[in-house]
Amino acid sequence: MIKLKYGNTNTFYLSGLLIDTDYAGTQPAFYKALKQNGLGVKDIRYVLATHYHPDHMGLIGELTRQGVRHLLIDVQQDAVHASDYIFERDHLPFVPPDASKATVISCAESRAFLSRLGVAGEIIPTPSHSPDSVSIVLDDGVCIVGDLEPYEYLDAYDDNPQLKADWTRIRSLQPKRICFAHMPERTL
Repeated sequence: MIKLKYGNTNTFYLSGLLIDTDYAGTQPAFYKALKQNGLGVKDIRYVLATHYHPDHMGLIGELTRQGVRHLLIDVQQDAVHASDYIFERDHLPFVPPDASKATVISCAESRAFLSRLGVAGEIIPTPSHSPDSVSIVLDDGVCIVGDLEPYEYLDAYDDNPQLKADWTRIRSLQPKRICFAHMPERTL
């Protein structure tokens, strides 16, 4: 796994799969980060957003124009264009993703799909951050959670059963390293 940090959002690359992008307008920094890591756009087969907030999906449309396939989890379909208005409002260079051309899979299909890319793991729904949020849990112990609130924050919430359920599911898969979009990595 390669962590690409070129803006405000940690982006992860593994075996042809790019997980998250940063905001629209960060393409030059993205290309530079790819080059610094010995990668090019041609190395990215699929791009997946952990959720469709603007700081996680801003480059998906641009990447698909360059031949990268958009991997969309079925629970995310209604959220694909949730951030379009923000980019329009801010007059950013944004190419909206074309969900009609996306490869849509369910979480239940994710293990087989990832296996075809040479990635051992699965994608699970973690909707406590937003209804379209997913996390990627790899068999080697790495877990990429996007903006999921950290496990140690659970006690700070009086009543957040969904966050507790998300972490119960993740911990049942026995991860060792948790990779966040905006925080340093943590070990469990």
